[in-house]
Amino acid sequence: MASESIHPSPVLHALHGKVLLVTVDHPPVNALSVDVRRGLAAAIEHAESNDAVEAVLIVGAGRNFIAGADIREFGLPPQPPALPDVCNRIEACRKPVIAALHGAALGGGLEVALAAHYRLAVEGAKLGLPEVQLGLLPGAGGTQRAPRLIGAEAALSLMLSGRHASAQEALKLGLVDRVGASDDVLAEGLAYAQELLAAHAPARRTRDAQGLANREAAQAAIDAARAETAKKSRGLFSPLKIVDCVEAALRESFEDGLRFERKQFLACLDSPQRAGLIHAFFAEREVQKAPETRNASPRAIDTLGVVGGGTMGAGIAVAALDAGLPVTMIERDDASLARGRAHIEKVYDGLIAKGRMTPEAKAKILARFTGSTSYDALAQVDLVIEAVFEEMAVKQAVFAELDRVCKPGAVLASNTSYLDIDAIAASISRPQDVVGLHFFSPANIMKLLEIVVPKQVAADVVATAFELAKKLRKVPVRAGVCDGFIGNRVLAVYRAAADHLMEDGASPYQIDKAVRDFGFAMGPYQVADLAGGDIGWATRKRRAATRDPKARYVQIADRLCERGWFGQKTGRGYYLYPQGARTGTPDPEVEAIIDAERARAGITPRSFTDEDIMRRYMAAMINEGANVVHDRIALRPLDVDVTFVYGYGFPRYRGGPMKYADTVGLATILADIREFAKADPLFWRPSPLLVELVERGTNFASLNQSA
Repeated sequence: MASESIHPSPVLHALHGKVLLVTVDHPPVNALSVDVRRGLAAAIEHAESNDAVEAVLIVGAGRNFIAGADIREFGLPPQPPALPDVCNRIEACRKPVIAALHGAALGGGLEVALAAHYRLAVEGAKLGLPEVQLGLLPGAGGTQRAPRLIGAEAALSLMLSGRHASAQEALKLGLVDRVGASDDVLAEGLAYAQELLAAHAPARRTRDAQGLANREAAQAAIDAARAETAKKSRGLFSPLKIVDCVEAALRESFEDGLRFERKQFLACLDSPQRAGLIHAFFAEREVQKAPETRNASPRAIDTLGVVGGGTMGAGIAVAALDAGLPVTMIERDDASLARGRAHIEKVYDGLIAKGRMTPEAKAKILARFTGSTSYDALAQVDLVIEAVFEEMAVKQAVFAELDRVCKPGAVLASNTSYLDIDAIAASISRPQDVVGLHFFSPANIMKLLEIVVPKQVAADVVATAFELAKKLRKVPVRAGVCDGFIGNRVLAVYRAAADHLMEDGASPYQIDKAVRDFGFAMGPYQVADLAGGDIGWATRKRRAATRDPKARYVQIADRLCERGWFGQKTGRGYYLYPQGARTGTPDPEVEAIIDAERARAGITPRSFTDEDIMRRYMAAMINEGANVVHDRIALRPLDVDVTFVYGYGFPRYRGGPMKYADTVGLATILADIREFAKADPLFWRPSPLLVELVERGTNFASLNQSA
């Protein structure tokens, strides 16, 4: 049994009657490392040469079949055998090969299963080809075998979304031949193998499957996917290549299709997008680790309170209800409470209207929701999130009530976007229980959750916040206390850089377009209109007293707010939104206000290229991101990256602002900042961290392991 090498192989094989049981045992997820690939190829060779073997059964040990390629090998020199060769060897086997799937059968794992002759899955199995999320495409025959097996439309849907199919959906699609009656994958797999042997089932090759037999339907599905992908995946490299590969499966021989797939796969591998997406993939996992969570156990969270039923409070309540938590909402009067409940119901009614939820499911969820105008209703909840108006006195009044009514050990959280959580914590008798939970709107959809760590907080409260993020399926980032934390602090700076550009001669519409063309979903002025100009106005007025009188201050936004033009909710902001339109159109009156403001400030407008705009916009973002790391508000550059990818629409394929800076080169960024500083040395002060890294000849990535 097993391999003859000194080091035990992660692929074991043993004879069970006439079936060679091949077990991939490579914790934690059975990734397809070089040793696993060698072991699989060796097992098939053994089966071919051993007359006692009549069939092969491939299973995974532990909790998964095979969760995919070993992405830590990406970028390293390739080591044979390549996965396409392993899959081809499995498919070419003269004896029937059965794959029995449980847990994750993803990416290369599903490609191994597709190369097998028969497939069984047990309940709980997740099947998918999610390579697109890493800027890649299935490169071991997945783009050729999947459409032949399940048709072009279903294969494209799986590969372009990167989603996972359940065992039952896989059966319906034809990805698997049966779903086991129990979740004992080994017993189910062996029983299926015996059944196939008894029926003298032949080796049945996926390459010969007839999923593309209706050529017209397949071509129509390919054309539709190409049009949709060009629209939805703006700027992304790999999705259209996936479509091209499926078209090759339709038009070319299997061998030529494999060669075409390999060429496209290698092109994706060489793309900077792949590096950006893999950075984002690892960074998202790394941010889950905070120093406070290493030795502290979270407190129990079985019930949640929310103070405030506005857009944010209702969104937080929905996120908690969706996670199965009972929620108690507090509002100041019955009318406000009714509005809060209506905000929540509107979310679920929207899902019902789209056919994504039944009225019965909505009723079941809302049975966990209660509302009250009395803080006493929070007496027994485990964690309360305050989501009231962004004003210190209002927040402190709420916390005084929470201090009075909440049980000992309850976690008291503030959803503030900017305010000093140390000051909120210091105002009550239990500062150790206070933490910041900064959700992003709409809170039930946006993935980012900034966990703001005040000075006096207990480590187990921070651990509880991270545990809550996991329950709510959020991506948590640890942030220190300062005005704006990580995201909004950096936003204030690059938004100021955009305002300077606007006053100096670029229109808000050109700036928004340049930012969208870079890969953001929206430009800064579209975002301002969506968020509501009144929020930023209130912040600017709050900061007016402490603003450096020598610092440049652009008043254009204030002029719009003085007219009551707060964006979408008032029908106009930087853009016009006639009849409640969601997409704005440029407003000549806004351009006239900008012209008047330039004249008042004594500025002669000049023209900027889109490249000029993005150099300044990104330099401001990166420089302040470096300051945030330097000041220990963010522990590592990757925390800034995750904040911007998940909370601010930064293009994921660029990895985040700090990863992007490494790609461009820190010396280039610093040279830009020094050039811009000639005209405005106060605003364009190079971050000490950026200067230090350039002097040392290193980059932000070097700091990601040092927190």
